[in-house]
Order: sequence, then structure tokens, then C-alpha cells
Amino acid sequence: MTTVLLVDDEKLIQRSLEKTLLRAGFDVLTASDCTAGRDMFSQNSGTVDIAVLDLNMPGFDGVPKNDAGFDLLDELKKQKSDLPVIILTAYDEVNKAKDAVSKGANAFFVKGREQGLVELVQKILSANN
Repeated sequence: MTTVLLVDDEKLIQRSLEKTLLRAGFDVLTASDCTAGRDMFSQNSGTVDIAVLDLNMPGFDGVPKNDAGFDLLDELKKQKSDLPVIILTAYDEVNKAKDAVSKGANAFFVKGREQGLVELVQKILSANN
């Protein structure tokens, strides 16, 4: 079973993406900020196959932060350098999302088209196997 770590502080979006990924046959671990995401990953690093991280959410200090997802990306890559990561972003952040790839993410995904996320996860995982 493929396990996805999903970190997003917006509960409705998190729930929607989680349902979509579960329906597609993935195991899903969720967290709502950088600290919870890092802790969830640390406890399950052996089983997490891919991480989907929101770009803007509370950072490691608990304060909402633009680009906090990049900080979490760095932390997860320190623990598992080959972990595939997708950064979730809003429509107006596409330029920033391109930075995500230069920072080590495999891809970015604009929120709102859940089914597309499933296809992206599958594509990245099959490319890595």
C-alpha cells in the first residue's frame, strides 16, 4: 500500500484531498502544520512514499507563514533525501511553486482539481520505481 503524507492547515481542503486519495487506494496520514507534519513523518518515515505539502501554513513556531511548506520540505528531505514531494499552492502562487522544484520538490499542484492530484502522485511514484 502506498502511503501519502498530506499536510494542509485548511481543514476542508485537507479532508477533500484525503478523501480523494483514499478513494484512489492510498493510505493517507494527515497533519495541519509544519511541526505536526515533521512529527508524523518522523514516526512513519519508513512507510511514507510521498509527501503533499501546503505552501502557506503555520511554520515550526506555530505562526502562519508564507512558504512554510518549503521549510517542511527541507526538514523531510534531511530525514529522507529521496522522498518525492508535491507542493500544494493557490492559483496566484505559480511562480513560487516553480521555486518549489528548484528547492527539491518533484512538482507543484494548484488546489481545486483533486483528481489531477491523484494522477500526479501516480506519475511521480511510477517514475521513481
